Amino acid sequence: MKKFLIIGLGNIGTEYENTRHNIGFKVVEYLASRNDATFETQKLGAIATIKHKGRSFILLKPSTYMNLSGKAVKYWMEKENIPLENIMVITDDLNLPFGSIRIKTKGSDGGHNGLKDIQQQLGTTQYNRFRFGISNEFSKGRQVDYVLGDWNTEEEQKLPERLQKCSEAILSFGLAGINTTMNTFNGK
Repeated sequence: MKKFLIIGLGNIGTEYENTRHNIGFKVVEYLASRNDATFETQKLGAIATIKHKGRSFILLKPSTYMNLSGKAVKYWMEKENIPLENIMVITDDLNLPFGSIRIKTKGSDGGHNGLKDIQQQLGTTQYNRFRFGISNEFSKGRQVDYVLGDWNTEEEQKLPERLQKCSEAILSFGLAGINTTMNTFNGK
């Protein structure tokens, strides 16, 4: 069975649970719940596994905090023997409108400390990343408060539909491949 490692980036702890920065956790939690899978605390993170059309998706929420995510990613890739092309890292992106999806096969960390650590641990920028737009609706000097702030009412109302779209994109990645998934979901 072909295996994929889907990493949702976020910070552990109830104080971060509904923050924009934790959208990676939200996406993998949604996918797990829609497939009756539950997360179990294991080494360096919480893991849930779903099976879909002959594919196995290992969902990871690193427990290392956002800025040290690379250690968990590397550990689970090696433990599960998952090749680099079969991983996808889900993260927030200030440069995209709320709910917008951008999937890429490589790129810079864009100033995102979680991606920076993954790049350092893996020794490459050539890994699949899934960016979820959180927009940049904050006043000058308030970026940290915004990113670590809770979703506003309008965003909360739109999140379920956006999480469903994200789930579809992740399953497409495993079934149809990265290129088809990018063509189908980018900008959606």
